[in-house]
Amino acid sequence: MREHFDLDDEVAPLPFLLWVILLFQARAWLLLVMAGASRQQGDTLLRLFVPDTSTFFVGLAMGLPALLCMVLSGYRQRFPRVWRVCRYVLLVSGALLCIGQLSQWNTVALEASPTLFIMTLFDGLNEFALFTLPHLKKCFVQ
Repeated sequence: MREHFDLDDEVAPLPFLLWVILLFQARAWLLLVMAGASRQQGDTLLRLFVPDTSTFFVGLAMGLPALLCMVLSGYRQRFPRVWRVCRYVLLVSGALLCIGQLSQWNTVALEASPTLFIMTLFDGLNEFALFTLPHLKKCFVQ
């Protein structure tokens, strides 16, 4: 039997900024996919971006909530309660990312490369956007 869909049941697309935030929080997973796609230079690519493997595994763990939110975004009508909780999970995982990066700050690391400072700054901006911007709040409420 064929299902009937009303036009009123259409779901508005998620804001582009939310996708940027989700991809940025799942950046370790993106790096893993890029390294896996480049079989010959994958190990070199991983060593270039993540010299310490323990931080890579922490990045994978912290990016898992964003990855799950990407998957759940297609089912947000079917599981509205779970989708509402995703915002809070993203806020907590982003805060943990910021705290982890702030704990790595020291003058030697910051003078050697500004990457840690830039990543922490962008993670803070992501948190600010998820917490304050009305159109991002509204997309988690049906």
